[in-house]
Amino acid sequence: DMVSSMLKKALAKLQPHEKPLLHSDQGWQYRMPAYQHQLRERELVQSMSRKGNCHDNAAMESFFGVLKSEFFYLN
Repeated sequence: DMVSSMLKKALAKLQPHEKPLLHSDQGWQYRMPAYQHQLRERELVQSMSRKGNCHDNAAMESFFGVLKSEFFYLN
């Protein structure tokens, strides 16, 4: 429910012409048919790292690591 709710809120903020690339890991919730169907309905592309290849998403993992350490963990 949490992932579905987050996706619905994010999609509601997009303008019809906006088609961002959605980055995710290989978590089961991101591979669910219902989740991927919502993305296809909005013509969004999902970027999912390949299993065992940390270089696929190194830039995003680095960004979120810094974000968590500098913002989330300090509050």
